[in-house]
Amino acid sequence: MKPATNYALFLPDKIYVEDAVRATIWTQRILAHVPQAVVEHVPTLDGWAPPPGEKNILLAQQRGPFLRLCPGTTRHICCLYHNLDIAAGCDLGCSYCILQAYLNVPTTTLYTNLDALFAELDEKLGRYPNRFYRIGTGELSDSLTFDHFAAWSGDLVTYFAGQNNAIIELKSKNTHIDHFVHLPHRRRTVVSWSVNAEAKMVTEEPHAPSLQERLAAAVEVQKAGFRLGFHFDPMIHHAGWEEGYRETVDAIFRRIDPANIAWISLGALRYPPVLDEIIRENHPDSDIVLGELLPGIDHKYRYFRAIRIEMFAKMYNWIRGYSNDVFVYLCMESDDIWRRSFGWSPRSSAGLKKLLDARVRG
Repeated sequence: MKPATNYALFLPDKIYVEDAVRATIWTQRILAHVPQAVVEHVPTLDGWAPPPGEKNILLAQQRGPFLRLCPGTTRHICCLYHNLDIAAGCDLGCSYCILQAYLNVPTTTLYTNLDALFAELDEKLGRYPNRFYRIGTGELSDSLTFDHFAAWSGDLVTYFAGQNNAIIELKSKNTHIDHFVHLPHRRRTVVSWSVNAEAKMVTEEPHAPSLQERLAAAVEVQKAGFRLGFHFDPMIHHAGWEEGYRETVDAIFRRIDPANIAWISLGALRYPPVLDEIIRENHPDSDIVLGELLPGIDHKYRYFRAIRIEMFAKMYNWIRGYSNDVFVYLCMESDDIWRRSFGWSPRSSAGLKKLLDARVRG
């Protein structure tokens, strides 16, 4: 099995620019970084639909709030994370990506009225100075995948370096760290990588950087003093999964000091029924839909309980073989699954939030 991927640097061929953001510094920065792209101005998005094109992007105004509390899942423990929506869409095309079903726009959109974003953050963080916020940009897009030409990671790192009641998590499969790795950050930024068993990275994430490339970027970020995170989500049950996931755990701890890891999350493959048909159509070579999956109480397809418990318990033990201090948590699982997998539970979403906040609050 070759560790390399078919990753190719994404650069847009055509950029649509909504007139409302035409003059912002973030729009002008993007246009300066991709001078070869054809630019078309759009007076308003009302009634406008971009022609389809895999390498087209839209620069637009975010009309709703940038900051939203993660909705979580009923009867599951949630980390009470806040999402910061600065983009919608991704170029990596992973087979399991929920964006295939979640987004109904044909063109990747980057919001470039970030003056409104920072004003919204000022208002929210200033209004509740005694509340602590863990905020991330990785729900509707990959946090770094467009950063080689958008370069907004530097703006975010600089802003959060000045905050005492919030941190930003940049969660990515990509390696574009050049625009922020040199900046003062006061450890108010956690840079996280989504990782998997290498066999699944090759087959289900073939257009993303390899594990070795992601870890090389993580080493550089570690040298710059940032906290790091790793997210094994989604874990995919497959022939050889034990060897594959253990090797990825080993690879992380061979290169990363546990003292620099803010957290590691574990989450098993899960998706709404509508995504099943989309995966089969968009990724006919993928076999992830053939696993032992059935609808859970949240109506998402999930592995049988016994499979999830076995995967989580073994991962927890492998990580504990390297460190008793690294915080490991489950994403969107019940109190019972926590106890059966880890032998303990935070008992509630508020309990998990308190534990995670403590990792980065100081």
